[in-house]
Amino acid sequence: MVVCISGASSGFGRAIAKRFVKEGHYVIAIARRKERLEQLKSELGEAIALIIGDINDTALIAEGLNHLPKNFRTIDVLVNNAGLALGLESAEKANIEDWEAMVATNITALIKLTHLLLPQMVERKRGHIINIGSIAGTYPYPGGNVYGATKAFIKQFSLNLRADLYDKNIRVSNIEPGLCGGSEFSLVRFKGDEIKAQKVYENTHPLYPEDIAEAVYWIAHLPSHININRLEMMPTTQAPAALNVAKTPKA
Repeated sequence: MVVCISGASSGFGRAIAKRFVKEGHYVIAIARRKERLEQLKSELGEAIALIIGDINDTALIAEGLNHLPKNFRTIDVLVNNAGLALGLESAEKANIEDWEAMVATNITALIKLTHLLLPQMVERKRGHIINIGSIAGTYPYPGGNVYGATKAFIKQFSLNLRADLYDKNIRVSNIEPGLCGGSEFSLVRFKGDEIKAQKVYENTHPLYPEDIAEAVYWIAHLPSHININRLEMMPTTQAPAALNVAKTPKA
């Protein structure tokens, strides 16, 4: 099996790459941080091919896919993992550039990579697209605004892909993790503020990237007639929150 993973230099993507290679599969790792990817290749060896570049640079990614070694060219599984959250401010205070960056990476880059690889899957009548969504696409929370909206897009895009591909033997799954530590997610969200990032997970037992990797591996190895539409994952320390109601004291 050949698995293409975006955002493979850290967090979920790195853990997913390691899980598949451990079981004898080939991995195409896409990410912009050259040193991180080369370190991953030094760990995993010849079972991994690298495409080094920004996931938003579609021409560069397409060029990398066109020049893969022969044994990496038939891609069986695409894991759309690259994504980010930026900021946790209320919508009226949010930075518009942060919103645009989230839409560019979480939506536009994802659909472009899918569009690059889908034709070869359809031609072979075999393939699996696994999108990494979030519970934020289902459960709104203060400050989630555009990030949550991008993950809701991924959920609906996944279902609509299945509507197009139901007769082509192509599987599409959306994995929706909740609170997950052990990655750079919160550090990126808070733009390098380690104290804020650490407080997110303080006194909790969150999910970890290896848990997400296990879910991706399981879904990819189910019998070919089974499609997991959505897999929502939360740690036992988390549950869907109660609805908040603002109460204003009478004057």
